[in-house]
Amino acid sequence: MPEPTPETHVIDFRTAERLLDARDPRGAVKLLDSVISSHPGNTAARLLRARAYFASAQLRRAEGEFLHVLEREPDNAFAHFALGRTLVRAGRAGEALRHFRLAAALDPRPDFVAAARFGEAGG
Repeated sequence: MPEPTPETHVIDFRTAERLLDARDPRGAVKLLDSVISSHPGNTAARLLRARAYFASAQLRRAEGEFLHVLEREPDNAFAHFALGRTLVRAGRAGEALRHFRLAAALDPRPDFVAAARFGEAGG
């Protein structure tokens, strides 16, 4: 098998996006593993792999990837929101609220603001 090149990594990334859209998150993860192995600091690839982990109910792995992205991009509103969704799905809604609120503060999209539950009692 030929050695991967930057071009093949781009093709793998784009194909992984399509696989995730086609509801094949495990196929997407397989392609992204090689991309991330060669480019561990690529936050776009890590964010896509986190989404694929979430879609395949691998919540601990998704959480780890979202946290990895947030270490490098603490102002990434989508990563905060997606981490919040991951935590809710894992039964950790209390921890999720902080990330929903950070997402809404960084980007006041209606879905982020709704998840943040500003103004509710106890919140």
